[in-house]
Parts: sequence; C-alpha cells; structure tokens
Amino acid sequence: MKQNFAIAVHGGAGTILKSSMTTALQQEYEKGLQDALEAGYAILEKGGSSLDAVEAAVVILEDCPLFNAGRGSVFNHIGGHEMDAAIMEGKNKAAGAVAGVKSIKNPVRLAKAVMQHSQHVMMAGNGAEDFAKTRHIEFADDAYFFNQNRYQQLQEALLEGVVQMDHTEKKFGTVGAVALDMDGNLAASTSTGGMTNKQFGRVGDSPIIGAGTYANNDTCAISCTGHGELFIRSVVAHDISCLMEYKGLSLQAASDVLVHDKLIKIGGEGGLIAIDKAGNIYLPFNSEGMYRGFKKSDGSGEIKIYKE
Repeated sequence: MKQNFAIAVHGGAGTILKSSMTTALQQEYEKGLQDALEAGYAILEKGGSSLDAVEAAVVILEDCPLFNAGRGSVFNHIGGHEMDAAIMEGKNKAAGAVAGVKSIKNPVRLAKAVMQHSQHVMMAGNGAEDFAKTRHIEFADDAYFFNQNRYQQLQEALLEGVVQMDHTEKKFGTVGAVALDMDGNLAASTSTGGMTNKQFGRVGDSPIIGAGTYANNDTCAISCTGHGELFIRSVVAHDISCLMEYKGLSLQAASDVLVHDKLIKIGGEGGLIAIDKAGNIYLPFNSEGMYRGFKKSDGSGEIKIYKE
C-alpha cells in the first residue's frame, strides 16, 4: 500500500531578525523556499523517489542567489568559491558527497553522480571536477557566481581579519532538504558555500555523512545548518538516528537532545530539518531564526523564518 509522503527544506540558520529584514526581501526568501518545496513535492506526488525529490529541491535553492549554496555561495579568502554538498538515501544507505568544488553550477547534482556512478562516497577539489566532466555535469564561470552583496561581505571580513559564517549578522548559510516518498524511502541532501573568507580548503559538516547529512529508512533523514565544526564534532545527524534506533526516542526528542542540549554545551549554534519513517517532521534550531518549510501529502505545510 502506498503511504503518505512529505518534504522539508531549509535555507540556513543564525541571527535572522525581523528588524533587519524588509517585507520585500522576506517575500523573496519565502518564495525561494516555496519553489524548492514545490519542486520536490511534485516529484513525490507522482510517485517519484525521495532521492530525486531532495535533489530537485536543493537545485532550486542552489540556483537562488539569496542562499549560501551554488549561485549564492560566499567568497573564500582569495575571492573564489569552494562549495560542498552531500546526498544520501535511506534504503541502502548509499551516499555521495563533494567538497571544495569551484565551478560546479549545482554541487548536489555532482554529489548524486558520485553516489550513483562511482565506487566512492566523497570526492574533493580538482578530482571531483574532473569526475564531473566525465558525467557531463554543468559548470559555470566566475560571473555566474559573482554577487555584489557577497563580495562586500568578503571585503568586510578581510578588513576585520575574521572568518564569517555568512555575513555580519552571523548567519550559517546552508541549504538542505529531507523527504519521505510513497514507497517509504527516506533521503536527505545538504549544500553550502561555506564561510566568508574561509582559508586552507576548509570543509564544514554539510558534505560529511553522519555530521551534516544522514538518511536511514529505519529511523530518519536529517539535513543540518550551523557552525559546521561543532556539528562535525557532535556527529549530529547520525547521533539523532542512533538515539531513535538504540534508545527508542521519538524524532522530536532525539533532535532536541542534540540541538538544545549537546550542541549548546559546546557552543554549537544552528538547527536542522528532520523527517522520520512515519512522515513526522521536526524543524528545531537554537539560533534566532532558520529559513524553513515543509509540505505533506495530508495537506499540511508552512514556511517560516523567525522563532515562534
């Protein structure tokens, strides 16, 4: 019997305040999230896979310059872009990831290609780009990735001599999606441009399976957004699955342990989107806000930015 299906997306977390947001800009963010939800939901509605649904949703977010992934990626220390992405399906726990790629239009597509067309889980840098050429993955030039606001963020960060999460309001820029399809399969995907002014080929939690991205049909699918180093150290996504599998915690209870206890104890700010095998969705965060939304086959759904 075909079961219910659902999808959730996020566009990053952090210090997101109504006071620093115009009505027009808020509507643009909400439209970006809505477009991503609709792209993924359309696939699920036709009986398509959760894997294809999360990819489609993340592609929309990567193409939107408002979010720190794909086209909207922040600048690194030398004025370029280094992007990370991962995708995972819960049925066989197959996964693919890329780190530090420079000219890939949609890093999530390359992560999926790594999963489906190689013997590996993660590829990085020039090697990942060489592999992309063999799979006819679309490249884009520097002009495509150039954004005046992002460039200004880099100039401010260079002046201050700091590595910024996303911009001066301390926003953790990442995008992601999680989904459950009609066949009961879960999937998750995350994509990011990393931190403004980042150096030395820094890689965050987004492409690391079990840290920023994880899917397991027995438990849940998770996509994280936050201070990557602390999410890596806490192995956030996998730990939630473990709490559900070994301790019998609900999706909400397991997520709360990580977001509102373990991460806070080590100064880890951010949030995540989560869905379990029954289609329950939970979108917790310990920051001021998180761009987020979901849509379910029962007709429920929402898009939100700020704390309740």
